Amino acid sequence: MDKKRYYISVQSRTMMENQGDASYELEIEATPEERGQLEEAFKELARWDQATAVQVVPALGIAYHHDETNDGYDDALKTAYALIHKLGTAETKRHVEQMHILS
Repeated sequence: MDKKRYYISVQSRTMMENQGDASYELEIEATPEERGQLEEAFKELARWDQATAVQVVPALGIAYHHDETNDGYDDALKTAYALIHKLGTAETKRHVEQMHILS
């Protein structure tokens, strides 16, 4: 199946076909199935993002790294970046590697 280039903004969780549609951070090349996988990863990230927003004041005495909501968000973010790295252009792969989010 043919791959198509997409322009990705993790911050806004968007995937655009046209480079000039909106600002973006990264570029990938993906099949329709792979695009669907990244869309699902963004939906999961949005769910965890909303869950962390509800938690306005962190529970007293719970460190960030022991908070289930923050752990879920971090895992979803890593999943999205792992897929972006897998599908990314050479420049995108370098950028994600320099972030050290996958290590």
